[in-house]
Amino acid sequence: MPPAHRPTAARDEMRRLVHGPCDPAFLSELHKALATDAPAGSGGRQLLDRLRRLGEPLPYDLFDDPARLTAAHAWAAVADPSLCLAALVHHLLCLGSIVQLGGDSVDLTSRVAALRSGRAKGVYLITEAGQANSHLATRTRAELDPSTGEFVLHTPDEAAAKFGSAGTLDVPQTAVVPARLVTGGTDHGVFAFVADLTGDGGALPGVEISSPIGLGALPLDYVQVRFHHARLPHAHWLADGARIAPDGTFHDPAGSAAGRLQRTLRVGQGLWAAMPAVAAATSRQAAVQAVTYAQGRRTQGRLAPGVPLLTYRTQQRAVLGALADAFALSCAAHGARALWEESRNAPAEGSVTEMGFSPWTAVSRPLAAYKAAAVRLAARVTAECQRRCGLSGHLDANRLAGYHGFHHAFDTAGGDSQLIFYDIGSALAEAAGRKADDRKTDAGTSPSPLSPGWWPMVVRRHRHDLTRHLAKRLGGTEAAVPFEAWNPLLEDAGVLGEVYADSLIAEDVVRALAGTQDRDLARALRPLAALHGVMAARRRSGSLLALETLRPADIQALSDAADRLCDEVRPHLPLLIEAFAHPADLAPTDCDTALRTTLTWTRGGTA
Repeated sequence: MPPAHRPTAARDEMRRLVHGPCDPAFLSELHKALATDAPAGSGGRQLLDRLRRLGEPLPYDLFDDPARLTAAHAWAAVADPSLCLAALVHHLLCLGSIVQLGGDSVDLTSRVAALRSGRAKGVYLITEAGQANSHLATRTRAELDPSTGEFVLHTPDEAAAKFGSAGTLDVPQTAVVPARLVTGGTDHGVFAFVADLTGDGGALPGVEISSPIGLGALPLDYVQVRFHHARLPHAHWLADGARIAPDGTFHDPAGSAAGRLQRTLRVGQGLWAAMPAVAAATSRQAAVQAVTYAQGRRTQGRLAPGVPLLTYRTQQRAVLGALADAFALSCAAHGARALWEESRNAPAEGSVTEMGFSPWTAVSRPLAAYKAAAVRLAARVTAECQRRCGLSGHLDANRLAGYHGFHHAFDTAGGDSQLIFYDIGSALAEAAGRKADDRKTDAGTSPSPLSPGWWPMVVRRHRHDLTRHLAKRLGGTEAAVPFEAWNPLLEDAGVLGEVYADSLIAEDVVRALAGTQDRDLARALRPLAALHGVMAARRRSGSLLALETLRPADIQALSDAADRLCDEVRPHLPLLIEAFAHPADLAPTDCDTALRTTLTWTRGGTA
C-alpha cells in the first residue's frame, strides 16, 4: 500500500514500535532540536549548546518519562554518535547519579539546574586507567575532614587516575566521581561524589587533567583526571541514605561494601536501558541505507550484467538480514525500557548479589545483558551494512563508520560486554549445579524456521542445554580454587551469557508481534521476525550443533529458509524503509545522493 494511503492506525502503530510511546509532537521537537544548524564557535561552548537543545524537549525531571529519554538519545545517535555519547554521560550517568543518589540541598539543586540548562557539562569518572576491573577495586579516596565537614578527594598514584570525556577545558564541567569514603581511617565503601572539574578559566584547584587521548573510532574529549586533595562540600556526597552522626558513627542502609557498590552503580541501569534504543535506531538507519543502495546500484558482473545488487541472494541475506536484526533490536528497546521502569519502582533495599568479573550483573542481570547484546549486534549490523555499500559505506557523509565505531567502542564502555557475559554464564551454571534439573524444554515438534516462533523455542532450549552442560563440567572439576575451576570454562560461560541475552531479545520479538493489531503491518513484520531468528541461528550454528540442539540437516536448511523469508520481506520494503528511516536532514537514506550533495567541482581551462 502506498504511504499516502496507508491507514493512520497502521502508521501510528509502526511509529510506536520504532520510536516507543512518544507522541508525534515530541518527535517533531526532537527533530527540530537536532536538525538546527550548529551554533557559531567550536569546542565546549558548541557542545553545551547542543546538549541544551537536545534536553529542551525533555521534561525537567528527565527520569519521569523513560520513553522520551531513550528516544532522545536514539535520535541523537543517528544524527551524531559523538553527541549521543556526551549526552548519555551528561544525562544518564552524571545527572542520573545526582538525582537518584543525592539529596535536595541548595548546592546540588543549583548543579542540577546548571546541567539541565546547558551552563555546565556533565561527566562521569568511574574507570581508573591503571588496572583491569577497576570498578571492583576503586582506589580514589574521599576522606572526611571532621574539622570542616568537607571531603578531601585524592588520587593515591598514577594508576588510579580516572579516565573519561572531561577534556572540554573551556567550559564548566561537573563530574560525578565514585570514590572510597573514609572516616577516621575506616573505609566505608564506594560512594559517588560531585566534583567541579573546570570553570571558564580551565581546571579548578586540586584537579589535574591530562592532554587529550586520541580515539578515532569515537571522537570525544577523552583525558585522564587526577585529584590532589581537592576539597568538596559535605553536600557533594551523594549519600543515598547513608549518614555520619556528629560523634562520627557511620550508618549505611546498604549494609555492606558490596551492597553499597551495587547501590552506587545502579545509575548504570538507565544507560543500559537506553542502549538498545540507540542500537536499534542506528541499525535501522544503516539497514535502510544498505537496502536502498542495493536496490539502486546496478552491477556489471558476468552472471547478470545490469541487475540491481539486491537481486543477488548473498546481498539479500546480508542487508535484509540487517533490517531484520534492526527490527529485533527495536523490540528489545521496548523490553529494556519496561524492565528499567519496573526496577525504578522497586525498593532499593534487597539482597546483595555476589560480584564476579564486574559489578554490572549484580546491579541488574537482564539490563546488563541487554546492553551487551545490543551493542554487539548493532556493531555487527552497521559493519555489514558499511561493507555492503562499497566505497560509499566508508564516506563520512553516510555515517556508517561512525555508527560502527560508536557501538564497537561501547563493547567495553558502559560495562565491558565480555565480562557481563562471563558473569551471566557462570551464575546460571552455578545456580543449575545447586539443583538437579533434567527436564527437557519445548518437547515435541518444533515449528518451521519460517515461523517467528521457531527461534524463541530453539534459543530457549539451547540456553537450557548449555546451562546443564556447563554445570556438569563445573561439577566434574576437582579444582578447589574457583579460578582453577572456572579458568578453562570461561569461553563456554561467555557463550551461555550471550545465549541468555539472545533469549531475552527473542521473547521481545514474540511480544511485539503478539501486540500488533494492524493486519497489513503484522504481515510485513512476521517474515522479518522469522528472518532475524534464522540469521541468529546461522551465527550460533557451531554451538547449536555441538550441544545437538539442532541437527546438521537443520543447519543446512537455514540458507533456503533465509532465501524464502527474503522473498516474503521484499514486497514490504516500501513500508519498512518509510518507517525505519529517520528524516533526511538528520541522516541520509541514499548513500550516493549524500556524496553528490557534498561535492564541489573545479574545471580546468576556465578563466
